[in-house]
Amino acid sequence: MDESILTSLRDSLLTRTSLESLPDAVWRRTSALNTWGTNAIEGNTLTWYEVEKLLLKEQSVGNRPVRDVLETLQHETTFRGLLSRRGLPISMRTMQELHESVFRGVKPDAGTWRRVNVRIQGSKHTPPRMEKVITEMDKMLGEYEVRDVRGDDVLSLGSWLHHTFEAIHPFGDGNGRVGRLLLNLHLLKHNWPPVHILPQDRKRYLSAMEGGHSSDLSDLTSMLKELMGRSLLDLLDQVGTEEDELRPLKYFESKGPYTAQYLRLRSGQGKIPAVKISGDWHTSRRAIKLYRATTGRG
Repeated sequence: MDESILTSLRDSLLTRTSLESLPDAVWRRTSALNTWGTNAIEGNTLTWYEVEKLLLKEQSVGNRPVRDVLETLQHETTFRGLLSRRGLPISMRTMQELHESVFRGVKPDAGTWRRVNVRIQGSKHTPPRMEKVITEMDKMLGEYEVRDVRGDDVLSLGSWLHHTFEAIHPFGDGNGRVGRLLLNLHLLKHNWPPVHILPQDRKRYLSAMEGGHSSDLSDLTSMLKELMGRSLLDLLDQVGTEEDELRPLKYFESKGPYTAQYLRLRSGQGKIPAVKISGDWHTSRRAIKLYRATTGRG
């Protein structure tokens, strides 16, 4: 996806409202969606309906493991707290606090670096031995600071930071969720909204992460751009103008110059920002205009 499209969508969002000033109902839904997605791909049993009920309607859910409910509540609180961390540097203490905040009362080693050697299930990559964790984390943060000050592309740097954290695997468990919180903290610090990795994204996400172990982050960065497009469309649909209303692709066929089939193809390829709702691609008039201006087609 052309990053200029994402930048224009972000500018449109920030013209409407700053990230700190998003209506509470919007931020609560964003927090709930992120929490459901990040937990579900790690095996949490709560469905989206149950997460909505628990976090948005503040009603209890029955017959679910206590730890699944607890980490859902605590992740949502931790995610919402990322905004208050935007002005602070990312440090090793930051990551320990994120881990402790999500897994307090769930994991006995919440907030502490791992003291065992681990393997990543389904991956050929072996994380560094336990005695090298702090050294590797310090190295990662040093390089991150250099790249950040240098002004590296935010989304590419986010991919690198997230993948490097996961490759080190500094905690005994819960690295995926903390790593995705870290990625979103990085995005928020640079005035980009958070992205959500949902259950339907899991296979592609794991494949992209595995590719990064061969020093190829292109798939992960491409995926991050598509996820960012999805987040921007979702937020603009809630706080934007009529031009930002999400509509099925068939709607745009009569508005020219593209057929629904063409739009479906380009949406699936990640070239046009789009969101799947009930199995059908949706996008906005603004996104179509930006795509048309960028490609010069039509």
